[in-house]
Amino acid sequence: MKGKYVILASALLISVATFAQKDQIKSAEKALKGGDAQGALTILKDAENLVVNAKDVEQAQYYFVTGNAYLDLANKKVEESKNLSLAAEAYKKLIEVEKTSGKLKYSTQAAASITDIKGKLINSAIADSKVNKNAEGAKKLYDAYLLDKKDTINLYYAASTAVNAQDFDLALPMYEELKKINFSGKGTSYTAVNKASGNEDGFNTANERDLAVKLGTHEKPKTEPIPSKRGEIYKNLALILVQKGRTEDAKKAVADARKTNPDDSSLILTEANLYLETKDYETYKKLVGEALQKEPNNADLVFNLGVLSGNAKNTADAEKYYLKAIEINPNYTNAYLNLAALKLEAEKPIIDEMNKLGTSDKDTKRYNVLKAQRENVFRGVIPYLKKANELDPKNEDVSKTLLGVYKALEMTAEAKALKATM
Repeated sequence: MKGKYVILASALLISVATFAQKDQIKSAEKALKGGDAQGALTILKDAENLVVNAKDVEQAQYYFVTGNAYLDLANKKVEESKNLSLAAEAYKKLIEVEKTSGKLKYSTQAAASITDIKGKLINSAIADSKVNKNAEGAKKLYDAYLLDKKDTINLYYAASTAVNAQDFDLALPMYEELKKINFSGKGTSYTAVNKASGNEDGFNTANERDLAVKLGTHEKPKTEPIPSKRGEIYKNLALILVQKGRTEDAKKAVADARKTNPDDSSLILTEANLYLETKDYETYKKLVGEALQKEPNNADLVFNLGVLSGNAKNTADAEKYYLKAIEINPNYTNAYLNLAALKLEAEKPIIDEMNKLGTSDKDTKRYNVLKAQRENVFRGVIPYLKKANELDPKNEDVSKTLLGVYKALEMTAEAKALKATM
C-alpha cells in the first residue's frame, strides 16, 4: 500500500515541476515584454535543468523566449557579439527540437531571427575592421559562418581578418577548415554603376544586374571573373605553419592542395613562395619556371612572380616580370604601382648618404651629384605613376606620391594641375 502512495507522490512531483516550468516561461515572457530581458534570462535560468524532461512544445517555447531575450540585449548593445551568438544558439536548438517533433510553431520566426543575427554580425565585423578591431571582427565573421555553413565566404573573410589582426592562433584553425572544405571562392562578379550614388553596386546574378540597368537605376554593367583564392589561403596557412616551426606540415599542405587542384596555377606560386621563405632557392627557381611554362601569358601570374622576386630582393627579375605583366595587359594598374615603388627604393641610400655629408667643398660636390641621382630616380617613376593615376584616379596614395615627386622636381605646373583633380 505504501508503494502505491510513493508512486502517486512521484507523479504529483513531476506534475508540479511541469506547472512550475510553464509558469517560469510565462513569467520570463512577461518580463521580456516589459523590457527586462536580463530579468527574463534570470527566470529562465531557474528552469534550465527541467527543460530536458519537458514536452517538445515547452522546450521549443523555452528556447524561443531565451533567444528573444538574448537578441533584445544585443539590440540594446549589451555585450552585443556574445548575446547575438547566444541568441542564435538558442534559436538553433529550437529549430532542432521542432524538426524532431514535427510540430513547427516557432521555427519560421527563429530562422528569420538567425538571418537577422547573421547580418548584424557581419555589419558589426565590418565596423570593427574600420577601427582596427580586427580580432573582434574575425570572431564575429566566424560566428556568422557557423550560423550558415553554406555561406563559406564568411569563413574566408574571418581568416583574412584574423591575419590582419596578426592573431595567427585565431587564423590557423580557420585556414585549416578552408583547406578541409577545399574552398576556392572562384566565381563571377556582376556589377553596375548606381546612377543616384555613383557607386558600383554588386549583384548576385547577371539577370538581377541587367534588370536594374533596364529599369534605369543603374548603368555601365560589368562582368568580371573572380579568381581562385586557394593560392592566398594556402600561402597564409603555410606561412603560419612555418612561423610555428611546422615547415614540413606547411610543405605537405601545399603539395596536397596541388594534387587536389592540379589546374589551379596560383598554388604553384604559393609553393614557390614557401620555398623562398625557407631559403630553398633551387626549388623556388624550378617552381617559377614551371609556373611560366604553364601560363606564359597570364598577367596575374607574371605579376605575382614580380612580387615574389621583389620580396627576395631580386630587383632585376622583379622589374622584368612587372614589365612583362604590362606587356600582356597594358592596363595592369598594380604592375605600374609596384614598378614605381621598386624604383623609388633607390632613393633611400641616396638620402642616407646625403644626410651624412658635411659642408666642405668636397661634400658639397658630392651632395650635388647625389641630388642629381635622386632627381633621376624621380623622373624615372613619373611615367609609371602617371599611368597608375590615369587608370585609378581615386587612389589617393598614387596621386599623393605623384604630387610629391612633382614638388621635389619643382614641376609647379604639373603639381598644380594634379592638385586640382584631387
